[in-house]
Amino acid sequence: MADSPLDRFRSVLTGASRAIAHEPEVELAFTADAPAQAGKNMRVPMPARSLPPEQVAEARGFADSFALRLRHHDAALHAKGAPIDTIARAVFDAVETARIEAVGAKGMAGIAANLGHALDMRMRSDPITRARSADEVPLSTALQLLVRERLTGQASPQAAAAGLGLVRPWIEEKAGADLDALALALDDQSAFAKLTTRLLEDLELVDAEAEPTEDQETDEDGEGDEPDEGEEGDDQDESASGADGEIQSRAETEQGDDTDNESGEAEQDYEAEGESQAGDDGDEGMLPVRPNRPFSDLSPQFDYKIWTTRHDEVIEASALCDEDELGRLRAYLDQQLVHLQGAVTKLANRLQRRLMAQQSRSWDFDQEEGLLDAARLARVVVNPAHSLSYKIEKDTEFKDTVVTLLLDNSGSMRGRPISIAAISADILARTLERVGVKTEILGFTTRAWKGGQAREDWLAQGRPPQPGRLNDLRHIVYKRADEPWRRARKSLGLMMREGLLKENIDGEALLWAHQRLIGRHEERKILMVISDGAPVDDSTLSVNSGSYLEKHLRQVIAWIENRSPVELAAIGIGHDVTRYYQRAVTIMDAEQLGGTMVEQLAGLFDAP
Repeated sequence: MADSPLDRFRSVLTGASRAIAHEPEVELAFTADAPAQAGKNMRVPMPARSLPPEQVAEARGFADSFALRLRHHDAALHAKGAPIDTIARAVFDAVETARIEAVGAKGMAGIAANLGHALDMRMRSDPITRARSADEVPLSTALQLLVRERLTGQASPQAAAAGLGLVRPWIEEKAGADLDALALALDDQSAFAKLTTRLLEDLELVDAEAEPTEDQETDEDGEGDEPDEGEEGDDQDESASGADGEIQSRAETEQGDDTDNESGEAEQDYEAEGESQAGDDGDEGMLPVRPNRPFSDLSPQFDYKIWTTRHDEVIEASALCDEDELGRLRAYLDQQLVHLQGAVTKLANRLQRRLMAQQSRSWDFDQEEGLLDAARLARVVVNPAHSLSYKIEKDTEFKDTVVTLLLDNSGSMRGRPISIAAISADILARTLERVGVKTEILGFTTRAWKGGQAREDWLAQGRPPQPGRLNDLRHIVYKRADEPWRRARKSLGLMMREGLLKENIDGEALLWAHQRLIGRHEERKILMVISDGAPVDDSTLSVNSGSYLEKHLRQVIAWIENRSPVELAAIGIGHDVTRYYQRAVTIMDAEQLGGTMVEQLAGLFDAP
């Protein structure tokens, strides 16, 4: 059978990537998820079958960027010079990406054009396009664009022009000379990294004192006076410009609460951890990361507030995507399910045995009607005067069961985690349907990054302090409990859609799913959460305490586990969620569903 145009395009793209990277073992695949690179394996955006020129150029741009990273980037050298601070690390990674792409674009107009298309795609979903003030501009994106302008002479995308203009004067004033110097070290990664570190110091994203050099180690006395001079310079800068301070402390609240700094840094953690996926720096920079905070006692007086619910929505999955795209996304999900078909049957059989074991059967014998009692036929044979004996099954108390699967649809689940969540939901829905257990599948995220309309309302009213939850919720119904799996199967593909996953407010999502369960008539109600950790919403956390959403989540979990008839369980995707839930298991990869996860998931349905 002849290859399709899409297959031929992938083959050509793979060959081009191998040539650019000088690596004959490079493998390239299309994906409906975020583009990513892991070693010599690349995943680039899948164009439509008709191969529209714009989508082809985007796929080429990401492939070229990943191939250039393989050829011109030393990961060990990069990690050695990278700062510890999360925001500074995100900027450091973004500037290095600009260097790699500038090296590749130099003298190659085709690669430069492809990289430009990929950058335009990333900018469509970057917070810089929605920024209305300097503190809302992600510095990693802004500096990557400014460095790209210096190194290539190409203008930044029009979509980012307004946001970039908010911080350009401040950056040029503080570090214009550093930006100019970067072009002199374009082909030397080590020298370029040292200049980038100097750039971070001049922008006061890192403290020069905290990063000792070899000279300081060998001659500490000679350097002793320099920190004092630097401190004086800091004081002068702070007094000279309030706007500078606003940008430097963009992760802090207007009240200067130290705990709020955690939320601002969380916005950049995904970039810091995903350095190997440099092609996504602009897009992934806005994604939240799960904070690993120690358990904190909940105050009985903890008061969770909501600024407004006017912009929240509960919506069917089919309403967020047209039928054709849902079919394409579902087909992509089915490809990942092929090798797990055996797990479905095995899991269904185990769960069926667990559930049926709870239904103890007993009989009333010597009845006048019912089922013929074969064990007493011998009496009739011996003495035909005996009448036939019948038996009737006694009524048993076997609780009707309904299960709600609540899926975390946050940005930190992008890529492999959300695929695992969708696969888990699909397998569990089919399995439970086989054993007569009704299943509802729900998802939770937000409608926008950084607060959406709720934040706009708050800004319009003069930024009242401590507004509480400050974002627009989006609660998605993928499958209703009374809806058969075959009708809802397409809807699960929505989780593969680019742009759906944003931020997450777990506590309110749990209450929403719990409320839907309480209204059901079934006697036994199980709520299973599939997530990867704690709630993160940058808009809310930037104007409240850094643990505001986590405290509410713990409060909700404690209330459900201790006072509600609903049985609560959780599955952690790549993260241990036992720190939140009493009954929890962890999945590191979808393949585990066919092995140890079979027994663990079946155990969740044992009677308490």
